[in-house]
Amino acid sequence: MAPALFSDGKLYTRSKKRGDHHRVLHRFHQHGADAAILYEAHPHIGSNRLPDIVQAMRETILAHGGEILFQQAVVGLSLSAGCVNGVILKHGGRVGGRAVILATGHSARDVYRMLLGQGITIEAKPFAMGVRVEHPQGLIDRIQYHGEPRGEYLPAAAYNLAQQVDGRGVYSFCMCPGGVIVPASTEADGLVVNGMSFAKRNSPFANAGIVVEIALADIPGDARNNPLVGLDYQQTLERLAFTNGGGGVIAPAQRLTDFVAGRPSSNLPACSYPPGVTASSLSEWIPSTIGRRLQLGFNAFDRRMRGFLTSDALVVGVESRTSSPVRIPRDPQTLQHVAVAGLFPCGEGAGYAGGIVSCAVDGERAAEAVRRHLQNQS
Repeated sequence: MAPALFSDGKLYTRSKKRGDHHRVLHRFHQHGADAAILYEAHPHIGSNRLPDIVQAMRETILAHGGEILFQQAVVGLSLSAGCVNGVILKHGGRVGGRAVILATGHSARDVYRMLLGQGITIEAKPFAMGVRVEHPQGLIDRIQYHGEPRGEYLPAAAYNLAQQVDGRGVYSFCMCPGGVIVPASTEADGLVVNGMSFAKRNSPFANAGIVVEIALADIPGDARNNPLVGLDYQQTLERLAFTNGGGGVIAPAQRLTDFVAGRPSSNLPACSYPPGVTASSLSEWIPSTIGRRLQLGFNAFDRRMRGFLTSDALVVGVESRTSSPVRIPRDPQTLQHVAVAGLFPCGEGAGYAGGIVSCAVDGERAAEAVRRHLQNQS
């Protein structure tokens, strides 16, 4: 599955537990990414370059005999005697196959409901939700470069923050130096924000998701009997953001100092979010299990990065798609679904990866598992 184009192409994974990440980096370079990703500690492609890279990957697939079906959503799995033998398409028809790799991404809510409707086991799992916080990039530069001007040779400064608050992790996620906040909603009555940056990272703003770990015990409902409780909790927060933003794509926002103090913002500073923001007391409608931990987390972050807690920074709601709230269980050896032979859940949407590189590595493992599966059938 190709990386989402709202991503700015951070390729940070260096874990060797699941496979060779170097091969993934070479694949991106082979299809147009800058050679710097092969040696930089924190390689970055850039949102403006990803579309051409994805197109080049598509052309490679087609050149090697692959087929890509546009406007053909999968609405069901074709099953027989506990085995998958193809997929059913929305506009009619069926694509047969002795194996199906399910690599849908973490926001394919229709796929989770499809699996549940067909009696295929899925599970609720912990995830994280929170907000986007945006600072002037110059302020982050001054903090990280110890008050010195950045100059023309130093990159836009980034940060990576984490703190335990009341037994839950509060941490920065998908930090975008020189970036912009973008809309990432997938449903008409929900509002989701994300962050991205172009290859040059030359925006005057820096943003990051600041999110709180959500344990199953924090979610209303019975996760044992309803594996979609986490998804429902995501939707609740997204609908609150939609309502408090005014019912469109305008995002609710609050000055960071006001959010931490629990007081409304009478006005807002400039923001990179293209549709615009409107003043809203996020601290009043974000669930306290998230909001209170964010407030304490921001105070802790300011002790580590003096100046981080400032009225020039904005909190924008909501960042709710950090990872999948659902896991599709699979056998650790064969990588097949625990109850459906020939079905290979993989990547972030299945709950087994959390970024472009780790998803790519997991996808390669799934492809190798399919090859072994088909060989064993021969």
